[in-house]
Amino acid sequence: MRHRKAVLKLNRTPSHRKAMFRNMVTSLFKYERIKTTGAKAKEVSRWADHLITLAKRGDLHARRQALAIVREKDVVHKLFEQAAERYGSVSGGYTRVVKLGHRPGDAAPVSLVELIYSQEPKKKKARKKKAKADAAPAKAATDSKPAVDEDKEKSDKAVKKETKAKSATKATPKKKAAADEKVEKAEAKAPVKKKAAAKKEAAETEKEEPKKKAKAAAKEDDGDAKKKKAPAKKTKQDEK
Repeated sequence: MRHRKAVLKLNRTPSHRKAMFRNMVTSLFKYERIKTTGAKAKEVSRWADHLITLAKRGDLHARRQALAIVREKDVVHKLFEQAAERYGSVSGGYTRVVKLGHRPGDAAPVSLVELIYSQEPKKKKARKKKAKADAAPAKAATDSKPAVDEDKEKSDKAVKKETKAKSATKATPKKKAAADEKVEKAEAKAPVKKKAAAKKEAAETEKEEPKKKAKAAAKEDDGDAKKKKAPAKKTKQDEK
């Protein structure tokens, strides 16, 4: 029965496996990231987490335990110096394993192991409370301010409107030149428009003249016809 034996064998002898992981952990703390197969990456992250906990402890016994694993003294000293700053507020999860795909030679799954910089969580609630506490005296101050006369406010508003109107009327020389050009163009187009309107009126009068003549002639004919039809009125003398 293999109870409590959770060590990856990786088809290697214990001495070979231990030497391999010691080298890999040393290079991980030296370069802060390494690329290897998936199974090795998981096991290396376990070794790295153990060494970081020793570095956070920081005593002499922990340093000697780390030197028994890591190959280089400079890497151990660097780890123990930076562990408190980088991982002081975090307990666990010091490494990240990212899958990169498969190796082209034997299609083995490849992963990237890298160290993580810890970031302290932001205290949002405290900031909100501080903001509310700051807002409360500000509101009280605004409430306690004396009321301003309405006439003064109206006069200030009127002055502001006048200044805005003056600034709007004040045109730059470029704008003035553009306005003058527009006026000149409109004046130049005016006689052309007047000529066109006069031509239209003349054409309309020419069209209406024969109609007016025909109407007048028809009226004259009607008047003559009525005169002929109307009998002469007899006077009283003729009746006698």
